Amino acid sequence: MTTKPAPTDVDIHELIAGRWSPRAFSNAPIERAQLHRLLEAARWAPSSNNLQPWRFIAFDRHRDEAAFKRAFDTLAPSNQKWNVSVPLLVCVTASTLTPKGDTNRTATYDTGAAAMALVLQAHALGLATHQMGGFDRDAFRQAFSIPSEVEIIAMIAIGHHGDVHQLDEALREREAAPRARKTLSETAFEGGWDKAFE
Repeated sequence: MTTKPAPTDVDIHELIAGRWSPRAFSNAPIERAQLHRLLEAARWAPSSNNLQPWRFIAFDRHRDEAAFKRAFDTLAPSNQKWNVSVPLLVCVTASTLTPKGDTNRTATYDTGAAAMALVLQAHALGLATHQMGGFDRDAFRQAFSIPSEVEIIAMIAIGHHGDVHQLDEALREREAAPRARKTLSETAFEGGWDKAFE
């Protein structure tokens, strides 16, 4: 299964509707030029005061297997199970201080925008991505000597679509399940809090 378009209420761009988070990846390597394009897309995301707080750490299984394994080992066991073939992990982090040493209150917001730019560029290249919160941030910080002022936010699995039959039955069912979201009236308001957009 390589496509799973969102059942949207109105038409939206395919880049957004077509992006989804599979768990079946092949072990085919990601070309260096492709990774460069993903990171370049993230580099051009908007940020408050142009501070660009995001810091992405790439782990290519085919380029540095030892570093990849150290990152992989921080994943929750439930995530390790379906990441056995993925060729690339990218850790998403944010520098939480401004150059003056003040707290950057929009650091994670800006970094989320950069991560979305990376993910959408991946989709445009025909690559699959799956963003994860399930990993041991403390273990990751220790393994890679991440400074204390850097917030470790997420891990992104990136690769080519794989055979869904490599997954166990429970994951195959999740892979085939229809995509769903809360209604727009639950997530978008107009004119005040809890006044549903119509």
